[in-house]
Amino acid sequence: MRLLFALILAAALTGCGFQLRGTLSGNLPYKSMYIALPETADVRIWLERYINAAGSTEIVDDAKLADGTFQQLSDSRLKTILSVNAQGRVREYRLQLNYRFQVVNAKGQVVMPANEINLSRDITFDDSNILAKDLEEGLLWRDMNNDLVNQIMRRLSIVKPKNPDLEEDE
Repeated sequence: MRLLFALILAAALTGCGFQLRGTLSGNLPYKSMYIALPETADVRIWLERYINAAGSTEIVDDAKLADGTFQQLSDSRLKTILSVNAQGRVREYRLQLNYRFQVVNAKGQVVMPANEINLSRDITFDDSNILAKDLEEGLLWRDMNNDLVNQIMRRLSIVKPKNPDLEEDE
């Protein structure tokens, strides 16, 4: 009886399109993609991993051969003072990451307009534990990079690219 119930539950979840948040749908609307970033850029490395894991899109080395070219428009990372104590020493910092990107086709026409992702994390600071706080800051930047690439992948898979060859009556 339990086995039958488990099979019915599994069939119902599969049939309704249920999918864990961490898994990628693999339905990127591009058959091939070029990433216009240096090979050592963290965003490029993680994007390539995620796209390869999705399996439906091939990463090419030439923008002319790609259905879509991922272009970074801006990437700014700021560390600002959030609060100070009575002696004027920093107690908290805010880490901010602002990233803009777009996707163009082989002709240079925009197929996915500019998207902006803004992330921020707050971190406490203690001048008696400088080394530990530096390591914590590094981990927060890495976590923000991971979150950034996850959001980029979700936007690439959800947003349907507009066809630049079609004229819009606006």
